[in-house]
Amino acid sequence: MSTELLFREDPYARACAATVLERRGDALVLDRTVFYPLGGGQPGDRGRIAGARIGDTRIAEDGAVLHLLEPGAAPPPVGARVEAEIDWERRYRLMRYHTALHLLGAVVGAPVTGGRIGEDKAHLDFDVEMEKLAKEALEEALNALVRAAYPTRASWITEAELEARPELVRTMSVAPPRGAGRVRLVEIPGVDLQACGGTHVANTREIGAVTVLRIRSEGKRNRRVTIALEP
Repeated sequence: MSTELLFREDPYARACAATVLERRGDALVLDRTVFYPLGGGQPGDRGRIAGARIGDTRIAEDGAVLHLLEPGAAPPPVGARVEAEIDWERRYRLMRYHTALHLLGAVVGAPVTGGRIGEDKAHLDFDVEMEKLAKEALEEALNALVRAAYPTRASWITEAELEARPELVRTMSVAPPRGAGRVRLVEIPGVDLQACGGTHVANTREIGAVTVLRIRSEGKRNRRVTIALEP
């Protein structure tokens, strides 16, 4: 039995009714969920299921979405109908950061070798010469794209189509979710188009002001650009 991933179609969904399919140790598996599991550099969601605190969300080796209970949380029984609700303020920050990193990748225009999204900052690593990265210029370009209020759009292609278009995979260290026969694309028209399973805001203006905190070397060619957003 697989879990219906509601966040892929509606990242703004904060809660859903669901049925508990399994209990795996300290984790619950539901038939449907709004909880995003750790992946693509984006942390897993936190929240509540039937009042029990969920401290993280992960993907099991068999592909199941695991909602990890916090210590001492009283889980609902298998078969119960429950309300699953994410920590929306935290998720929305992560959505803003994830979309901002798409803009950063478009502005730098170099191969992405890694990245991470946090609640107070995020970064991408690029295979690029340091002299091509100027803090003030990057910050100005990013905020111009935010102010331009570009929409974000999601669409789907088959895994075979993705294989024929390798340029749609922008991050060298992270592969988009596969195995279901199709892969989701996230597009910021005229700015960025890539395979991505993360959650994003509907319009770049929702990101808010972007600050480039630092640019530093992370090896012979890798350069890390770290950004922060307003609360």
